[in-house]
Amino acid sequence: MFAEKKAAACLQHAALCALASASLLSSPLASANTAPSISGSPAKSVMVHHAYAFQPSASDSDRDKLTFSVSNKPWWAAFNSSTGRLSGTPAHTATFSNIGICVSDGRYRRCLPAFALKVVVPSAPPVISGTPPAAVTAGNAYSFKPTAHDPDGLPMTYGIFDKPNWLNFNHTTGQMSGTPTAADVGEYAHIGITVSDGYHQAALTSFSITVNSGGAQLPPGNVTISWTPPTENTNGTALTNLAGYHLYYGTSQSSLNQKVNITNAGLASYVVSNLTAGTWYFTLTAVNSLGVESPRSAILTTSVE
Repeated sequence: MFAEKKAAACLQHAALCALASASLLSSPLASANTAPSISGSPAKSVMVHHAYAFQPSASDSDRDKLTFSVSNKPWWAAFNSSTGRLSGTPAHTATFSNIGICVSDGRYRRCLPAFALKVVVPSAPPVISGTPPAAVTAGNAYSFKPTAHDPDGLPMTYGIFDKPNWLNFNHTTGQMSGTPTAADVGEYAHIGITVSDGYHQAALTSFSITVNSGGAQLPPGNVTISWTPPTENTNGTALTNLAGYHLYYGTSQSSLNQKVNITNAGLASYVVSNLTAGTWYFTLTAVNSLGVESPRSAILTTSVE
């Protein structure tokens, strides 16, 4: 009886029932949810020590809240799940494959095509220039700083070889500075300054610094021994691996029982200090990187007062 009355009521109000049905079908609660969309073209390579960043574009016609996810993320990169931004600065070369970035509205997920990211080395070496002063007078300050830049913007470090022991060197700026004393009088040859970006290296042309006495006197008991650096082996071939010198000396020609190991192959003089008064005898040998020692030079005789 109740069902018959309800059907009759619906028949009496057919238009109202049809309108209610139509409203229900067109209600947002009854409409189908649409999937979000995502787009963007990430860069496929980045230079080592350079910043990388990629952020996709995403939207949802239903205005649902979107969240992002990533798979196979490079270990050096950070990922923002609210924006989809992938960013970071790689420190080493490598290739990272099958990276995936997706977006979800909680019901559907859409993804960009997986991609590979290659971290590459710089293509150009650093550039260094400058002309170091060739001489300085004992007691005066010496200073030189090269000019250098890296075309790829990488950080640089400096190096030096055959540095005179009276000079200080800054590996961050490349500046060398110092004040030689009378004991440092002589010529210092084959000095070299290098700069590196960690992948490529450049160097100034090797140079010499002469420390002049300028009237300064050596302290009592000090003797300067000078020589011309060798350029050939005893067999006449070019000497390419000179490592330093051995300086032998003593108070008797037959007993040169004191020795100085000079490891700076660029030196052309050396000051022997704290000698007692009397006659002293000196001889020099050259040593290559294999430890092979040349025959001794002629003996030099000098008197110390």
